[in-house]
Formats: sequence, structure tokens, C-alpha cells
Amino acid sequence: MSNFSVLFQKEWRENVRNFKILWIPLVFLLFGITEPVMNYYLPQILEAVGNMPEGAVLSFPELTPEQILMSTISQYQFIGMLVVTLGFAGIISRERKNGTATLLYVRPISFSSYVNSKLAIMSIIVIGSVIIGILASLYYTYILFGAVDTVAFLGFLGTYIVWLLFVISIILFFSAALSTGAASVISLVLVLFVQIIDSIIGTYWTISPWKLPMYAGIILNDGVDRTPYIWSMLITLFIIIVLVIGAVYFAKRNVAKTKI
Repeated sequence: MSNFSVLFQKEWRENVRNFKILWIPLVFLLFGITEPVMNYYLPQILEAVGNMPEGAVLSFPELTPEQILMSTISQYQFIGMLVVTLGFAGIISRERKNGTATLLYVRPISFSSYVNSKLAIMSIIVIGSVIIGILASLYYTYILFGAVDTVAFLGFLGTYIVWLLFVISIILFFSAALSTGAASVISLVLVLFVQIIDSIIGTYWTISPWKLPMYAGIILNDGVDRTPYIWSMLITLFIIIVLVIGAVYFAKRNVAKTKI
């Protein structure tokens, strides 16, 4: 049996034991269901509990199915990415700290297999969770608001998956390079706060990995300017490869820091 297969099975069992395989999908599923349902029933909820004056009329704009899906993604962009970052920031560094890595490093393992097994399990859990949540949102959106164009939805989903791989690679790299605390802070800054900065002053540039969620929404609604979109995708994929290679390098370099 190959190094990767053995290490992947270890990662799978570990994530089953700590219930990440369960609670992370449930978080995304909850937001996927809640967003369309809440938007649909919000007027009735406010009328029932809003203590409005007699005769007052609440007016809400009609939302399109595409807007509902993007509303779901906006929840994922903050709360979802926070859950992912804090859930996986110690995926390598924690093993060095608690001594678990010692049991691995004394064996003739391939560090590329070691890192790639963690990359694989993170991708399965994170991307799988997001797809489950988005499909749930799509289902309730279809029932309550209407259908979304299939081709546009697939382009939207593919673009967002590349963004998720970018987030995963950031977390993996800093977990290999730093302690769990430092990896959490820096990953949160890069994933959440740089994203906020990009949304505030990002009109001055059109090519960036942090633009991908925005481009995903544009694809879903009315099409996207191909040149900045393609360049953003290519740059993001290149950075992902560099970060994964860097994670392998630092995982091997930091062997001496493993607690015995």
C-alpha cells in the first residue's frame, strides 16, 4: 500500500473521530437551507413579531434566485471560512506540538504524500460541505424563488471551488510553516480581512485571487469579462501550487521542532 493511501486513511479516521466529517457539512447545510427560507418568509416573520404600528406596510424588493444563492455565498465567505480556518489551522502544526508527528517521522514516509493526504482530506470535507450546502440552497431557492440557469450555475460553482482550494492551500501552508496559533491568525487575516479590504478598495484592480467569489457571482448573474477572470484563475492556480510545494518544504524542515 502506498504512503499516500496509508496517510489518507489515517487522516480520514482522525476526522471521523473528531466529527469534522459531520459538523462542518452541517454548518454549511444549515446556512444553505436557512438563507432562502429566511428571505422568503422574512416579511411574514416581521409582521408577526415586529410590533409594527397599525396600518404600516412593509415593502421588500423581489429577490431573484441568483441573488439568493449569492446571499448564501456571502454567509459562507465569513462564517464558513472562519469555521474552515479555525477547524484546520492545526492540521500539521498540532501534530508537531502534541508529538503525534513523531510516530510518523520515524517511518520512511514521503513528505509530499504526508502533505497531499492532508490536502485531500481538507478538500473532500470543505468542498464537499460547500457543495452540499449550495445544492440545498439551490433546491429551496428553486421551490421558493425559481430556477437558476444550469450552465451559469456550473460556472459559478467551478469558480467558487477554485477559491476554496486557494483558502485550503493557505491554511495548509501556514500550518506547516508556523505554530497553530500563528497559522490561525495569519490564515484569518489572508482569508477574511484581505477579502474585506479587497471589497472596499478593490475597484482599483481587477485581477486577484480574492476576486474569485465576486466573479462567481457575476457568472451566475450575467456573464463575466473574460480577461481579468481568466488571469485571476491562472494566478490563483499558480499560487495554490506554490503554497502546496511550500507546505511540503516546511513540513520537512520543521521536523526538528516536533515534540517528543
